[in-house]
Amino acid sequence: MAQYNGSQIVVLEGLEAVRKRPGMYIGSTGTRGLHHLIWEILDNGIDEQLAGFCTEIEIILHKDGSVTIADNGRGVPVDIHPTKKIPTVRVVYTVLHAGGKFGNNVYKVSGGLHGVGASVVNALSSKMTVEVRRDGCIYRDEYEDGGKPITKLEKGMLPVVGKCNKSDTGTRVTFYPDPTIFETVEFKPETIKKKLKEIAFLNKNLKLHFIDEINGTEKTYLEKEGIKSFVSYLNRDVETINSEVVYIEGTSGDIEVEMAFQYTTNFSEQINSFCNRINVADGGTLVTGFKTALTRLMNLYARELGILKEKDENLDGKDIRNGITAIISIKHPDPQFEGQTKTKLGNSDAKNAVEDIFMSEAQLYFDKNVEELKKILENSVRSSNARKAGDKARNVALKQLNDVDTRGKLAACSSKKPQECELYIVEGDSAGGTVKTARNRRTQAVLPLRGKILNVEKATLERILVNAEIKSMIASFGCGIGDDFDISKLRYDKIIILTDADVDGAHISTLLLTFFYRFMPELIAEGKIYRGLPPLYRVVYEGPGLPDDDDTNTKTKGTKKSKKSTAKKEKEKKVRYIFNDFELEKFRKVPNNKILELQRYKGLGEMDASQLEETTLDPATRSLAQIQISDAVEADEITTILMSNNVPPRREFIMEEAQYARLDV
Repeated sequence: MAQYNGSQIVVLEGLEAVRKRPGMYIGSTGTRGLHHLIWEILDNGIDEQLAGFCTEIEIILHKDGSVTIADNGRGVPVDIHPTKKIPTVRVVYTVLHAGGKFGNNVYKVSGGLHGVGASVVNALSSKMTVEVRRDGCIYRDEYEDGGKPITKLEKGMLPVVGKCNKSDTGTRVTFYPDPTIFETVEFKPETIKKKLKEIAFLNKNLKLHFIDEINGTEKTYLEKEGIKSFVSYLNRDVETINSEVVYIEGTSGDIEVEMAFQYTTNFSEQINSFCNRINVADGGTLVTGFKTALTRLMNLYARELGILKEKDENLDGKDIRNGITAIISIKHPDPQFEGQTKTKLGNSDAKNAVEDIFMSEAQLYFDKNVEELKKILENSVRSSNARKAGDKARNVALKQLNDVDTRGKLAACSSKKPQECELYIVEGDSAGGTVKTARNRRTQAVLPLRGKILNVEKATLERILVNAEIKSMIASFGCGIGDDFDISKLRYDKIIILTDADVDGAHISTLLLTFFYRFMPELIAEGKIYRGLPPLYRVVYEGPGLPDDDDTNTKTKGTKKSKKSTAKKEKEKKVRYIFNDFELEKFRKVPNNKILELQRYKGLGEMDASQLEETTLDPATRSLAQIQISDAVEADEITTILMSNNVPPRREFIMEEAQYARLDV
């Protein structure tokens, strides 16, 4: 056994840690992590705008794969840093946790990674150039191979490479993502455009100019009405109740608050919250303050206008929020987020600030717009009456869930420990029978669905609760639904959607995800929902296979494993499972690969039990995709577009996104 002592402890200096574990800093090395590099540099310019020094940011996607982001802020300081004894701009781009965001003497509020973003982008780039305009001079610093400076200093200072007007200030960063780190270095213009649109909504009067040199297009984003326009944009394809978006702003202490909302005829509520431009998807104190103030004020007005009599109960908060689309955006000097993902705000002063400003400013608005107020209150009363009328039927349906006999459908597992149990939701009895045979009966349960479930985007909870397949799922999960939902009672650690790799399977998956997103969102938020990824092909072949092949995805057919020469191994018959047509095409192009047998699975039912166990059920060899929501605003918008009755926006979405689709034809 090797010795374990100080010589085995590796110390990563400088930016080495970032290159060694990039996922810790940007989330992943896939497409999402790649685009995160742009957001981090972009955040620096936006922080300058929040501080009152930047009005315009330019983003350029170059043909050589690089990206340039230039702002007209103050420009990163170029003087000698007092402790590092090198130009401050070099400190910012090569030293982790170095920046002007730790105190509030430079930036009162900020987002981003607080002194980590710029240096992380440099660490994950094969080349970076930083150009600073300050005091009538242009300075340039260049780096390569993950942040190694190559510009020679002159008497410790960066050389002046040009002159400019003293009023011409700002920072221009160009970087090349390192292809040895990222799975792909190809940026998606549509992803950038969507992000810029959201940034423009959240940063009123900030001009964002995007130039796509690859496709020869450019677009400017500028929102003079900010989040008020954001709400109008979200409601662009739905029928609204109050014609004008209500906009409220104010300051409480050091906290700046903006709120905008409008009511629609939809059954659900959509409240999106942001703190220092960070989307706090799980809300927190700022959302609590908004809900509390809205409920209190609407009940006061309902009584004042005679809509509620003295003997009447107050309107419930859920009825008041029925159909609302709202954006809450605050700027906080010291935000405290719950968890590293920054999805929930914990500051109690944020609740007080939002509540106080809403109560004072909303009253001023509604006192002048009584007719708009009446429309909102009438909607709340209709919602209340409908809820009370439906409560009896709903309660009966909920009680019936306890009596649902799942024995004919659910193949339960023997373990009663939720942390080790999994539930496979499968498509039809044929696939269900194979999965039941192949599963681990102790920890894996199976629930076959007969046909497609109800599209819940078009239905009320009362109608949903009488759907047989949905009732079976709710009864199997054990955690209830609606007001009775309690995730602590969930019987499984993983709920795995396992459908065929075809159009029908994709549709069933979409219907299930819509149900979970609208009526059991906690399951997604807590990471309980997965998609099983069954293979599309089984290949028997001779040859080297793919570069990433190992014993987990290939096996020798009809022989026991033994040490043999590479040449002899290539002549052995081997089996490999391939998950899509793109991987198959890649496999075909490998020299010396000879396909002997090629089986295409049209459905899970075509696999025998041993094949299904090996590829899809065995935790050691299967592939699962955890369902996550990275952008709550976009998730809600796309769900509404794809699953509602409104056809024109769905047609437009499909036409726009078709170029990115991977079709199995």
